[in-house]
Amino acid sequence: MQRIKPAIFATVMAAAAVSLGGCATKDYVNQQVSAEDSKVQANQSQNDQHFAQLDQSTKDALERATAAGKLAEGKFLYSMVLSDDSVKFPVDSAKLSPEAQQRLADFADKLKSDNRNVYLEIQGHTDARGPDNVNTKLGEERAEAVRLFMNQHGVPLNRMATISYGKQDPVDSNKTRHGRAENRRVVLIVMA
Repeated sequence: MQRIKPAIFATVMAAAAVSLGGCATKDYVNQQVSAEDSKVQANQSQNDQHFAQLDQSTKDALERATAAGKLAEGKFLYSMVLSDDSVKFPVDSAKLSPEAQQRLADFADKLKSDNRNVYLEIQGHTDARGPDNVNTKLGEERAEAVRLFMNQHGVPLNRMATISYGKQDPVDSNKTRHGRAENRRVVLIVMA
């Protein structure tokens, strides 16, 4: 019987050690989980604040865009398009033809004689041949050539802005030579 007692004693001691070890591990895990839970909650709070700020920024941007749209309504006066055969831009070129220069000079004189504080949006367009990035750049170069010419003829730079549509807004088919020539153009939008 004495042999059985030490064996039972050893088994009971081992079981106790395992159960005590389990409790220590459980307490440790609970402490770690609690610490990590606090960090997650703090991060969630920061994220919520960040999203609220982003949401407010988005709302502010939308309000500004809506206000700008309302301001622009009814302000369009007229437009001029450089797309006649004599003033179309050659392929891969932003050079103004003599005919285009004459039309622009007359247009600048009209703006000055009207003596109105107008704003010009100068839109550059291309045909569909070539990569998008090249056409976007070429459209900008065409619009910029017109802007600089208009400035040389007395239109203030702060009253003009350029935008390139590249090949995105064709007025004719890009499948024909005539259509592509029509698409290589600059449009001047006059706004009050």
